Amino acid sequence: MTKRALPPVVARMWGRETASRHGPRPSLDLSRIVDAAIGIADNEGLEGVRMSSVAAQVGVATMSLYRYVGSKDELLTVMADAAAPEPPAIDGRPWRDYLTEWTRANRDFLLDRPWLLQIPRNTPPVGPRALRWLDRALAALAGTGLEVAERINIASALTGYANTQAALVHGMTVGAEAGGDGTIGGLADYGDILGQVLDPADHPELAAAVHARAFGAAEEWIDDADFAFGLNLLLDGVQALIARHGGGAAAG
Repeated sequence: MTKRALPPVVARMWGRETASRHGPRPSLDLSRIVDAAIGIADNEGLEGVRMSSVAAQVGVATMSLYRYVGSKDELLTVMADAAAPEPPAIDGRPWRDYLTEWTRANRDFLLDRPWLLQIPRNTPPVGPRALRWLDRALAALAGTGLEVAERINIASALTGYANTQAALVHGMTVGAEAGGDGTIGGLADYGDILGQVLDPADHPELAAAVHARAFGAAEEWIDDADFAFGLNLLLDGVQALIARHGGGAAAG
């Protein structure tokens, strides 16, 4: 059976492109381009990353970049993989302890580089760094009695939770800093808005929650305790799934 050719962006990330034997030796490499693009994103946000701005940063004409990266979308895909740190080491820890740190680290690196939240994630991970994160999560769950497909789904669910939490924290932080520009300025403003629009007859439970100041100051809600609460709900579900399988590591 003939193997399918690797998509160009995957071949580039893994160094599997077929090198041309013709023409001058390239003066750049993909890692230098991606490092420059990440530097721009760190300093100016994702809106500052243009093929022209990256080309200027590395000292070449814009069209020269297309010898190394096929499009801006492809560049963003490679940037998202390269900007992620290495996943935490397992170091023999129980699966629950490890996945707690793994998920928190996943959230934290997105908050460190919030421009990553703007890059669409419409496909499964294909880059070497992202796949190491997936590999470590699967390894942490090895020996639990879970099937490989279940372990992959667990890793995907925890990744989604980390992304959602990072986006929420970042959005509320930016909203609070923006002030009166039409955005929701943090949870205190959010609670005030809900208090003005909710009809207790139509939204009785939510109206009661607002009246009880469930949406207080941002620091009362967006903190590690709230993140841990949701994460523990997910991990409790994983633990119950392991127990149903009769896995010996159910206690985590």
